[in-house]
Amino acid sequence: MSTPPQGQNPFAQQPGQPPIPQQGAAPYAPVPPAPPARRVNKKVLRIVAFIVVAILIAVGKWYLGKTDAESASVGSCMKNEGTQFKPDLKTVDCSGSDAEYKVVEKFDNTSDDSKCKGVAGAEISYYQTGDGHDVVLCLKQVK
Repeated sequence: MSTPPQGQNPFAQQPGQPPIPQQGAAPYAPVPPAPPARRVNKKVLRIVAFIVVAILIAVGKWYLGKTDAESASVGSCMKNEGTQFKPDLKTVDCSGSDAEYKVVEKFDNTSDDSKCKGVAGAEISYYQTGDGHDVVLCLKQVK
């Protein structure tokens, strides 16, 4: 090892080398600490869960609250368990002896029973309103 000449700084930067930080100075800017991981607030989670459950209950009540007339489809058979002035249609098996009517057309979200006038084979119109479950059935007698 050779000794450097007097007056020259042995720790001076040599050409082509990266700068040497001064003593006590940080080589780079300080990096702020990472923010803490965000946790889902339990209160918010409970509120969201409550809303989801409430929606599911409402949809279930609406769907299960449907009458046979609302859930009937074209081609299904019905029986009137009410009177002529206050009908109560129930879905029955078309091959059964209790089948009175067959659905030839169905119109949802309306109570306009005049729609059945232009339906081929329709002899009777039935409409039901209320609770957002409006439906018109165009029926023909089976018997």
